[in-house]
Amino acid sequence: MTALEQGTGADGASARRQALVQLRERIEAAVVEAAGTPQPGGDPDATLELVTASKVAAEETSRLLRASIDAARSAGHRWDTIGTLLGVSKQAAQQRFGQRSGTPGQEAAPGADGAVRRVLTPLTAFDEMEVLAREGRRGWHVVDYGTLYHLVEASEHQWEHLRQPWNPAARRRLTEQGWTLVKGTTFPWGYWKRPLDLPAEP
Repeated sequence: MTALEQGTGADGASARRQALVQLRERIEAAVVEAAGTPQPGGDPDATLELVTASKVAAEETSRLLRASIDAARSAGHRWDTIGTLLGVSKQAAQQRFGQRSGTPGQEAAPGADGAVRRVLTPLTAFDEMEVLAREGRRGWHVVDYGTLYHLVEASEHQWEHLRQPWNPAARRRLTEQGWTLVKGTTFPWGYWKRPLDLPAEP
């Protein structure tokens, strides 16, 4: 168990604060290491390298934040809980992170070849794999996903789906086994699909 996962008592709260301080220090060290530390009176362009590295870090942490919120929502956590962690109101958290492109409520665009698409919702971390297994046997495969939903596309053969926690070694292994990552984001887990040599069930 990591310090960020420990209890909410006094000792747990102290450990969480310490872990957060260490996390900030590691992020700062990684950015400075990537850019090099500008020296007073040194090369002025070195400060621009630090700007570039900081921009990349900000973009990546922003992506991780959205992915972690999607995962928390898929696991059933409420917006008020997420808002508290972000230091904003429930409404502010939902307004900023609740609506994604292609989310349920918007018309799903057909595939590039005119294939039929539909939205499966609401889905949570507890039931989504069971639903995807059933729909995969009927020829549906995931092409996109977000908070509480999966966008699936029809085909003539069956598919199998897999949810895999982030792991570079597992990613290489799954790719070698014929699995395709649905999206580039794999934090805290990614969704994979693989066609089966079986006709889709009615």
